[in-house]
Amino acid sequence: MSGEMQIRARMTGGDVVDVKILIAHAMETGIRKDPKTKNLIPAHYIKDFTATLNGETVLEGQWGTGVAKNPFVGFRLKGAKPGDFVAVKVVDNLGEKIEHNAIVI
Repeated sequence: MSGEMQIRARMTGGDVVDVKILIAHAMETGIRKDPKTKNLIPAHYIKDFTATLNGETVLEGQWGTGVAKNPFVGFRLKGAKPGDFVAVKVVDNLGEKIEHNAIVI
């Protein structure tokens, strides 16, 4: 897996936190050809996405080949406070995992 993830979790006012996530991943569909060899590039894409706030799942999804390279995810959560813990875990179709976390500021 490409292996990097960046997370930003900032309070926007009251008890709402704005979470932004950038995941470095090739997201290959399996139908694109290598321009040099003309062979198909094997499928390699994120299939499971999970975000938690203090250990409780707040966003979960199953992705496929329709998601762009280096996906960006943004969402807002209500009920958060500074110091809370946001964690994100993704698993790709090859079973590789990326996990990262951030503290709400």
